[in-house]
Amino acid sequence: MSRKDVLFNLFEIVLLLIFVVIPIRMFLFEPFLVRGLSMEPNFHNLDYLIIDKLTYKFKEPQRGDVIVFKPPLNEKVFYIKRIIGLPNEKIIIQGSTITIFNKDNPNGFNLKETYLSHYFSKDYLEIQLGEDEYFVLGDNREISYDSRKWGPLKKQNIIGKVILRFSLVDFVHALTK
Repeated sequence: MSRKDVLFNLFEIVLLLIFVVIPIRMFLFEPFLVRGLSMEPNFHNLDYLIIDKLTYKFKEPQRGDVIVFKPPLNEKVFYIKRIIGLPNEKIIIQGSTITIFNKDNPNGFNLKETYLSHYFSKDYLEIQLGEDEYFVLGDNREISYDSRKWGPLKKQNIIGKVILRFSLVDFVHALTK
């Protein structure tokens, strides 16, 4: 291979990075690694995630979505949690029961969380969300540092929605069968 061919191949790779890979990563999809136990049993430490950064530019986040975001008190780190409360809703947590009040349910409804293992709590919390505010919780409620501690999450802090998960735990489990 001539020096000219090598330089041309290098130039092609640089162009591919500049015009394809970097824009995809900056605007569409971004990889993240789960660190910690706050989302167990559904997401584990060292799970590899792909985040959709584009969807929330066109539609609002939904209850139950698992998101990656910058928490209000430390915007240098990223958290993964589940959206429980939506803008303008009132949330009441009594023990392990979450009741949500909104314009469609002025008398409230109890949130069904089929994705959770049973947990017990003595917590009581009442919070009214404002415009562009979300209430997020970890699935491992007993250890999660979430909206119960630091309050609502602003929409502007949301990076994106988890769309793909590669689990090291599932991979190791499959290998040992």
